[in-house]
Amino acid sequence: MSVFSSADLLIPSEALLPDWAVIACDQFTSQPDYWRAVRAQVGDRPSAYRIVFPEAELGQDERGRIRSINETMRAYLEAELFRRFPDSYIYVERTLLDGSIRRGVVGTIDLDAYDYAADTVSPVRATEQTVVERIPPRVRIREGACLELSHVILLMDDASCTVLDSLTARRDALEPVYDFELMQGGGRIRGWLVSGGEAEAFAERIAAYEREAAQRFEAQGRAPLLYAVGDGNHSLATAKTCWERCREQGAAAEHPARRAMVELQNIRDESQRFEPIHRIVTGISPELLLGDCAALCGEGGHEVGWAAGERRGVLRLDRARGELPVAVLQPFLDEWLKENGGRIDYIHGDNVALKLAAEPGSVAFLLPAISKDDFFRGIATDGVLPRKTFSMGHAQEKRYYLECRKIVL
Repeated sequence: MSVFSSADLLIPSEALLPDWAVIACDQFTSQPDYWRAVRAQVGDRPSAYRIVFPEAELGQDERGRIRSINETMRAYLEAELFRRFPDSYIYVERTLLDGSIRRGVVGTIDLDAYDYAADTVSPVRATEQTVVERIPPRVRIREGACLELSHVILLMDDASCTVLDSLTARRDALEPVYDFELMQGGGRIRGWLVSGGEAEAFAERIAAYEREAAQRFEAQGRAPLLYAVGDGNHSLATAKTCWERCREQGAAAEHPARRAMVELQNIRDESQRFEPIHRIVTGISPELLLGDCAALCGEGGHEVGWAAGERRGVLRLDRARGELPVAVLQPFLDEWLKENGGRIDYIHGDNVALKLAAEPGSVAFLLPAISKDDFFRGIATDGVLPRKTFSMGHAQEKRYYLECRKIVL
């Protein structure tokens, strides 16, 4: 079986979906009004909101909320709210805020092929550093759950664009399973069932992609990197932790907890935009910091702009130190701040970074966007990327919880 494969999927009836689908639990953590609006819209109707735990609400009777989540999951199953789609994929088209269409396909990955460690050579890897302290609270939620919902986005590097395009080309022959407006300004989402012969043909394309990707990396003398986790890595790390516990307790290899539901997307898709996240360092001597940065530089290096007050300049970071400029700069800043004091923040947008850099004792580093050609190669070369390396779209464009699957026998 391929690393990415089909699943037995559960989807609520179409009439329930506008109130059912809610955004990823790690969004709007500092905006309680957003989640109050979700509660107001949902009312007492069935909703994914009742079986997930938004991070904005963590600390509010955690034990009682988890107990309620588990009880509600069982009640939803017993009430037969779900349409059942065995051994299937869902082809998804999401209309984003700018009108572009982001395509994906919902399936599962083998958690034995995934590792979030910084130095892993697993076929499925995290893109950014995993904060292990964030895993235990999520484990407490998942370990007693009978259903899995997912906001994980998994990335493939299909330069030929043949895998997802094969489903786009066959879309009119597929059975529609949902088409509705997502709540709270999330845009429109449409989904089609990929089952039977269509699922078998798609599985063959996935297998061909995995073989080609493995051969490409092996030809470079590197361990194959088939997929990278673009969003939701802490949730996937939680699923991995729970599966390892199940296995230690004697679970069979085919236990459903061995796999985790994800939406697979192609980084080569035109709708995929990796926006840079800049660094602003404050409470320091700009002259000292910029002077010490000289040790990072080399002829023909990665170009990273900097700003301090009214001054502007460019650092050329030595390519021998890392495939990506952020892989050179971030470790240096972490160590420099430990020794010299100050603080670092992560900023979206050039204008915001430049405005903050105008304050005394501040330096902004303006990082370039990651090239799609460099993305997988950078992870394979430098390992898991530093935190806050890139952003995939706006908060409202993150994945919504929609499909479910059973993770208990």
